[in-house]
Amino acid sequence: MIAVEEILFTLTGTKYYYGAKPLQIGSIVCCIKEKDNECDQDAIRVVLPMIGKIGYIANSPNTVIHGTMSAGRLYEKVKKKFCARVLFLIRDIAICKVETEDPEVLFSEANRQIMEMIDEDEDDM
Repeated sequence: MIAVEEILFTLTGTKYYYGAKPLQIGSIVCCIKEKDNECDQDAIRVVLPMIGKIGYIANSPNTVIHGTMSAGRLYEKVKKKFCARVLFLIRDIAICKVETEDPEVLFSEANRQIMEMIDEDEDDM
């Protein structure tokens, strides 16, 4: 079994939600398996705290970036809910790394990051 800290995935589909605008390098995203997804039995939804669904882990050969895992390959290696950190942003996709830390700690960090982004936006006004 691959060590979780080595798992990278492609976050795709952001253009159908908010685009990559809410993401920054280092952002924490939350991932949730969608067992009842009618389109993809291996679907893993990606959520940004306080914003909601921002996309999915890529599962098609056309959307999975070389060197990253598809949702299908990742599905049995992770828990139902887990967190990941954004490493790279390329247009409307992100390359993320699965995190091994306790999700509650990472959710708190993600919420702090969002509040800092809000503060920065208010400073620009």
